[in-house]
Amino acid sequence: MASQANPVPFQKLPSVDQVLRTETAKLAVERFGRPLVVTSVRDSLGAAREAIRARGGAACSTDDIAVKAVAQLETASLPKVRPVFNLTGTVLHTNLGRALLAEEAIDAAVTAMRHALALEYDLDGGKRGERDSLIRQLLIDLTGAEDVTVVNNNAAAVLLALNTFANGREGVVSRGELIEIGGAFRMPDIMKRAGTHIVEVGTTNRTHFSDYAGAIRPETGLLLKVHTSNYRIEGFTREVPASALAPLAGEHGIPLVNDLGSGTLVDLSQYGLSREPTVANAVAEGADIVTFSGDKLLGGPQAGFIAGRADLIARINKNPMKRAMRVDKIRLAAIEATLRLYLDPERIAQRLPTLRLLSRPRDAIEALAYDLASAVTDATGDGFSVEVVPCSSQIGSGSLPQETIASAGIAIRPTDPKAGGHVVAGLAAAFRALPVPVIGRIADQAFILDLRCLEDEAGFRRNLGQLRLEGGA
Repeated sequence: MASQANPVPFQKLPSVDQVLRTETAKLAVERFGRPLVVTSVRDSLGAAREAIRARGGAACSTDDIAVKAVAQLETASLPKVRPVFNLTGTVLHTNLGRALLAEEAIDAAVTAMRHALALEYDLDGGKRGERDSLIRQLLIDLTGAEDVTVVNNNAAAVLLALNTFANGREGVVSRGELIEIGGAFRMPDIMKRAGTHIVEVGTTNRTHFSDYAGAIRPETGLLLKVHTSNYRIEGFTREVPASALAPLAGEHGIPLVNDLGSGTLVDLSQYGLSREPTVANAVAEGADIVTFSGDKLLGGPQAGFIAGRADLIARINKNPMKRAMRVDKIRLAAIEATLRLYLDPERIAQRLPTLRLLSRPRDAIEALAYDLASAVTDATGDGFSVEVVPCSSQIGSGSLPQETIASAGIAIRPTDPKAGGHVVAGLAAAFRALPVPVIGRIADQAFILDLRCLEDEAGFRRNLGQLRLEGGA
């Protein structure tokens, strides 16, 4: 038999103890701890046995096994929460973490992590306080609302408001506003989970004031207005503004809840974007409750804000669900620091990354693209052509879905016209495999890097030097 003519050299493999006595393994124990190193050595020995069984040949040396075990540990120790270069052209990319925080917010979060805080402690009275009080006055000043509260995201804000005012009662909403956003978040599902019986009025494209008025009954708990953040209906359409619904809700003694979705505290038209209703606008129009996000156009950490009448906010704060949705000290610190930036509107676009990136001039981005083109050419090699191209950036996260912003970037294409799409896909995979993954997009048979969100040019260049393509760069 083959095994008799060429005995499988399992006996030549080192033992676990022999591998652990190598200098490589000793250093690994100091770094990763003995249990993890032992497990990795055993895994490496098992892989070596399988390789011998499949292909025959000589056994690995003791040092080889140690090196392989450490390599496995290093790979496994890489954090799953890793920074990436967002070159997709979408500024608020949900899958890439949405808003980047301002330096002031980062510093505040670090302080909150390192120190005990007066989180729910009244320093003046020396007794228990409320965590919402840390940001309440800031939000009141910025929105014009009587009172505010904060939860962990806007979906929670909507759920909590619905559950507080329409649990077991009816919520009247336009059919055209029963939206679905990313991650299969559907407004009808949220309403049902809140215990609200949905009363749809109007049609997909046209809803009239009389539709709302005719739907109000003694069982009605609230009127719900939803900003269609991630889509637009055009053509033969009609919707009823919140300013018209507010008197109707007041006449019947029920709250009008206006969900802005993203929500903004400043007029975006001053930055060359389409004008979106601000939270202050929504409050001034008469909505009793306004809900909006913290990590989208506002440019802060993930949070959901509820602004409105003081008596209604008090009822929301008494809802037992509120505790399950509260934010921790780290996010509260970052929220406060972000909101304080809005007190200086003249410098907000420079200090808040979201607004800075959205308002970045196309000419500056194009100049950056030309500066980087040669480095990308060197990294990708002769198999690809590199070209500076115009791009259309997006805001993202359902904000201004039809709005695009003129940008510029780099398109990388295979030089072989017969190359299939797998070549471009492989190139994109190679960029994702960099020490700091680079996330672009594939379009027009090219891998495109929209540079609107690239501010660390030096870091990108260093990272690009590690690019490895199949067959060599």
